[in-house]
Amino acid sequence: MEDPELSFVRAMNSLKLQTEAHDALWGLGEAAWAVDLETGFIEFTNDKGWTITAPVQVIGTYNTLDGTWLWGWDHPSVSEPVAQHATLVNGFGKKHALDLLTTRKVEISEDQAWEFTALASYLAEAQGAYRGPIGTTLVYMTFGELKIVKE
Repeated sequence: MEDPELSFVRAMNSLKLQTEAHDALWGLGEAAWAVDLETGFIEFTNDKGWTITAPVQVIGTYNTLDGTWLWGWDHPSVSEPVAQHATLVNGFGKKHALDLLTTRKVEISEDQAWEFTALASYLAEAQGAYRGPIGTTLVYMTFGELKIVKE
């Protein structure tokens, strides 16, 4: 059984490498985004006219006004099919007795929100993660295999 601290380190390193690769290939950091939680897909568009789509999972939401995180595995706006990666983190938290991963709503920093998302991506072997702002809320998501259409 892997040490939880080591899992977080590996997860953050993995996500950093994935993000750098996505930025270099199609401009993840600058792309416009839209998510459809009904279909379970995220779509990015870049300044080259490319459309990049992938299956999406919601890990949680971060309220920038009060610094609280609400897990996707028990979020009223997140259906079970798009909360599977968050549920993996919940199971990891139970296995290692980590309250922050098993408590529905917690006060954390944005850095911790990224750590939670990276862990979800690592556990699910996702292709990457994204943080999308919706007003004062930040939605943290993982995504699967990308389909890139160049127009």
